[in-house]
Amino acid sequence: MSTASDAFDGWIRTGFVQMNTELEALYFVQDDRSNVDGTGDAIKAALHAEGDAHAEALASEGNTGGGFDSAFDVLGNVGLYMAAMRRHELTNPAREERSPLRAASSLALQAGASIGMAPRMATAHLTTRNRAIGGVRKSFTSLSDEFLFIDENARAIAGMQRAADALYRIQPLGIGNPVADGLLSAAAAELRAVAVVNARLAATLNTDRFFFSVRPYYKPYRVGRQEFRGANGGDFSGINELDLALGLLSARDPSYAHLITDKMSFMPPSDQARLRECMQYPSLLDLLLAEIEGPRTPALETNARLLLEVTDAFADTARQHHHLFVERYVAGPSEALAPVHKAQVTASGPPLEVLMRALEGLRDARTAAPGLAGSRDADHRKIRRWLAKAGSCAGGSASV
Repeated sequence: MSTASDAFDGWIRTGFVQMNTELEALYFVQDDRSNVDGTGDAIKAALHAEGDAHAEALASEGNTGGGFDSAFDVLGNVGLYMAAMRRHELTNPAREERSPLRAASSLALQAGASIGMAPRMATAHLTTRNRAIGGVRKSFTSLSDEFLFIDENARAIAGMQRAADALYRIQPLGIGNPVADGLLSAAAAELRAVAVVNARLAATLNTDRFFFSVRPYYKPYRVGRQEFRGANGGDFSGINELDLALGLLSARDPSYAHLITDKMSFMPPSDQARLRECMQYPSLLDLLLAEIEGPRTPALETNARLLLEVTDAFADTARQHHHLFVERYVAGPSEALAPVHKAQVTASGPPLEVLMRALEGLRDARTAAPGLAGSRDADHRKIRRWLAKAGSCAGGSASV
């Protein structure tokens, strides 16, 4: 990294965090916690000026240096700064045709284009690629609830990635291969561990602090003339790899293909490449449905049971996430907001009711809800009947 990059990174980890934390303290004691206008103006001015000076220095230098890691880091730092400006209403795409943060926009566009990502802060900057220096991770504030959210999110994402990686490794083996049992067991175990992380986060994350002091930093903002949606917790390939590998969703479905296309540029290039590759493979569910039409083998029976275990564990995380986080931390608190604030509550851009319908649709697909168009419920039932028949032929019962 260059000297200017190092200086920017140092500021993001210190003065930037301190000023945001001071502003959050002022906002949180107001009667209307969503109203940030006219509060902490001197702090906002200092935050703006210092961040702009760092962006100017790097934009003038014209070189992020050091390859992908350096450019990714610069993109994250300028993205954090621009997201904070959006949170404090120093920029707002609803009232602007282009970002007033010209130097920052130029820097973000340069860094994003150089690595093939959207020119804004992404989820990976604060989770899976959030380098700790002296134990200090990047964040917007020093609030304990934000660190809790960042750290537990990173743990859950890592668990999903490990589960997806295990299923990915079954493709060259075949679903009837005896060796696949360990990979399927590992995927199920990882997903059960993700559920533990989610439950722990929901039990300890303060609803008001998250809604009023953490989530507002994930709003859409403009980079140059174009508006980019906010970073989303699902902006990593692992969860989509699981969708595809388990056959719960398909890239042939136009709406799901659109979702993947939208997410691609918010992922690191390595995630993008992995997801493109996974889109080319048949699902393990479809492979299993074809296999059970042929000879019955002990390995195929074992792997069929295990694949259903993985599917059930994934469904549990989908139901859990929707209930514990979407309903409790987004939909619930939004109901009490004034209309002027409710209109801009979602990080992804669309109105809350539109976002909720989309998230409910994903939950239903991931849980193979009966009656849903495209649901794999009937296929799961077919496999369970096939397994039950195996148990009855053996003179016992099959537990699935």
